[in-house]
Amino acid sequence: MQEIDEEKELKAPRCACCSHCEQEEETNKEKIRLIIGAIVFVAGTILSGFHIGQIFTFPIFVVSLLVSGGTVFLHAAGNIRHGKVFDENFLMSVASLGAFAIGQFQEGAAVMLFNQVGEYLQDLAEDRAESSVEELMDLRPDVAKRRTEKGMESVSPEEIQVGEWIEVAPGERIPLDGIVMEGDSQVDTSSLTGEPVPRTVRPGTEVSAGTINQSGLLVIRVERVYRESTVAHVLEIMHDASEKKAHTERFITKFSHYYTPVVTIGAILLACIPTLIFHQPFSVWIYRALLFLVVSCPCALVVSVPLGFFAGIGAASANGILVKGGGVLETLGRLYTVVFDKTGTLTKGVFEVTGLYPQKGVANEKLLATAAAVEAYSGHPIAKSIRQAAEEQNITLPVDHEIGKVEELAGLGVRMHMQGCEYLVGKRSLLETSGVQADLCSAVGTTVYVAENGQYLGVVVLSDVVKPDAKETVRKLHAMGISKTAMLTGDRKEIAERIAHTLGIDQVRAELMPDEKLSAFEKISAAEGTAAFIGDGVNDAPCLARADIGIAMGGIGSDAAVEAADVVIMDDRPARLPVLIQIARSVRQTVRANIIFAIGVKVIVMVLGALGYANIWAAVFADTGVAVLAAMNSVRILLQRNKYKI
Repeated sequence: MQEIDEEKELKAPRCACCSHCEQEEETNKEKIRLIIGAIVFVAGTILSGFHIGQIFTFPIFVVSLLVSGGTVFLHAAGNIRHGKVFDENFLMSVASLGAFAIGQFQEGAAVMLFNQVGEYLQDLAEDRAESSVEELMDLRPDVAKRRTEKGMESVSPEEIQVGEWIEVAPGERIPLDGIVMEGDSQVDTSSLTGEPVPRTVRPGTEVSAGTINQSGLLVIRVERVYRESTVAHVLEIMHDASEKKAHTERFITKFSHYYTPVVTIGAILLACIPTLIFHQPFSVWIYRALLFLVVSCPCALVVSVPLGFFAGIGAASANGILVKGGGVLETLGRLYTVVFDKTGTLTKGVFEVTGLYPQKGVANEKLLATAAAVEAYSGHPIAKSIRQAAEEQNITLPVDHEIGKVEELAGLGVRMHMQGCEYLVGKRSLLETSGVQADLCSAVGTTVYVAENGQYLGVVVLSDVVKPDAKETVRKLHAMGISKTAMLTGDRKEIAERIAHTLGIDQVRAELMPDEKLSAFEKISAAEGTAAFIGDGVNDAPCLARADIGIAMGGIGSDAAVEAADVVIMDDRPARLPVLIQIARSVRQTVRANIIFAIGVKVIVMVLGALGYANIWAAVFADTGVAVLAAMNSVRILLQRNKYKI
């Protein structure tokens, strides 16, 4: 048996050709070795059926043993030289050689051959899982086409600086984050976000490295160097994730260090005690002890448990979710409470006009046009939203007149003088300090009062719009057994309560400063058990770091939030959260099933073997067969990744 790696690394993309050729060459050698060993074993078995003397079959089974298990003996010898006596190679070496020592040549060769066939199948399952994840994460383009005065030149993405322009032809992967300057196209973002529908891009649209340009030629101005790009962060997170073990993985690794010496001692006692104390035949009990050794090999646990978490990380990444380690999936599998930030998490983080309340005799168009005209020279997000609403309704703005003066009053609004008239747009207090009486608007949202030349025109109400999948996400979480949902925000109480009620969130705390938000989260977590926090801003970083599971919205999330989080949702869709919990629970169930199945079968066959009711073939199944089945069960998580698509 080849030595089992304690952990599988998800490496950054290497030279695909060299890596593939080396792996294929090793696989072919292993296949040829096992085929030769199997042919020789079958020949020896056929000859044994003709009752030919052991003097003829013995060398045949020796050849089969050495061909199929030579590497196992070499690994066992090498480990013994380094002081690592008790491992899987040692168990299989002792078992096969012991069978030969008591004249069971066919069984000795069979133990090694079938064990190695099982190892080969396990390796194929692991390689399939690793290849699938590497394919999902094969985001890094080899070259970038930089536009220069002399024309286009192909260079490494690392050589491109911020502000330079690059071209991306149809079918090519976008090498760096940037803004489209020329061209219209459809971009496949599924490798990052898991979203199957292509995204339309045009001049002014931001695009991310790692996505694929599908149709038209794009000219992009680079906004981030490669090491700070989206794809670089994704690859770094995925690489680090493979190195962070879950508690169950660490336990199995530690368990195997103690387990192997214990079962070896148990086999020795099983062989010696009945013989020395009860005067039983030594050949009978040494055979049963060898069965005990074969069955006790911990391959199924050592391979299938890490493979289960690895497959779960791959399945999540295929759905636009980056998970920073198996321990995160393990914790998510027993999640009880989910706490949300509001802005940018449950809402779009973009204001939209949701209400117009004009005075009697003033048309909606007049109210909105006046507000948009005054806000035409402001860079405030609210001003942009008002202008956008006017454009969507095809309202012509009266901005072609000569403007005398525009004055932005911090915290109050804007005052504009145009053709001898004074316009006021902002808070109610701005109008009142200018002598304009304005009715108090009770509508929930951000209120913008408008006055023209001392006359009150009405109120424009803006709200942060709820994401379309937020309500369904909360409903699914409750249906999945999440006992409590909560929302913590710095926004006004009435706005927060309205959104919480609309979405069906159990508890809401509003008007919180960052330190107050952290304190509120800690109280919820202490009262409710394992809790996850989902946020996107710098002010969410303390909660993300403190939470049992911190989940950041990666598309618009700040670097601080992404760094502090355990999970990154790449497309900012709350609907990814139930998907993530489903995957985590599937991983948890699969790992538990593998452990129970492997230990259960081994214990049963050990007992039957010790009592004389099991033979070497049952032992081979309990070792090799169980390991293969457990590994295939783990890989199933990754192969079924598409069933989680939304």
